[in-house]
Amino acid sequence: MHWNSLTYRVLLLAAWAWTGHAALAAGLQVQVQDKNGKPLPNAVVFLESAEAKAAAKPLKGIEVSQAAKQFSPAVTVVTTGTPVLFPNNDTVRHHVYSFSPAKTFDLKLYAGVPANPVVFDKSGIAVLGCNIHDNMVAWVVVVDTPYLGKTDAQGLVTIDAPTGSYKLRTWHASLPTGAAAAEQNQSIGGNTAPVVVKLAGSAA
Repeated sequence: MHWNSLTYRVLLLAAWAWTGHAALAAGLQVQVQDKNGKPLPNAVVFLESAEAKAAAKPLKGIEVSQAAKQFSPAVTVVTTGTPVLFPNNDTVRHHVYSFSPAKTFDLKLYAGVPANPVVFDKSGIAVLGCNIHDNMVAWVVVVDTPYLGKTDAQGLVTIDAPTGSYKLRTWHASLPTGAAAAEQNQSIGGNTAPVVVKLAGSAA
């Protein structure tokens, strides 16, 4: 195979651009544990910085449904300005509300899908409830960064973010009511080691 000089230069530039882009991003693996060292599923983990805030955009297609008289998912993490739909998939009606400072709203008794989503336009933690079924509770965590995630059953999450310095923040529903997300300084590089976050005051 013979390449002319123009083709070679194009391929060389493409390879350089790809490797340069790869060097700008890295995956940070985090394991979240409770105070006893047990993995915490459904912990919200996110990376904050001035650059991250500037890069954040509202998410699309986010839903918190109701089925079997429960919210699903129980914990949702979104960027500021994200609209969230609350479809009712139950055979009974629900009255979804939040009195949280991060977002106050009231979807009066309804079935099916509300006509309009709820826009979460302020960072913070919104606790959701149903005015008919007191056992129903869920949380929407609103953050000013696109570098976010939620831990799996093993308490693990991987977040892809550009190299740089961040505040790594972690929150779980088992923390005391009103408690802020735990935070620590975190650098992201090409070979960032896994991080273990132990949340004091939490329990699996």
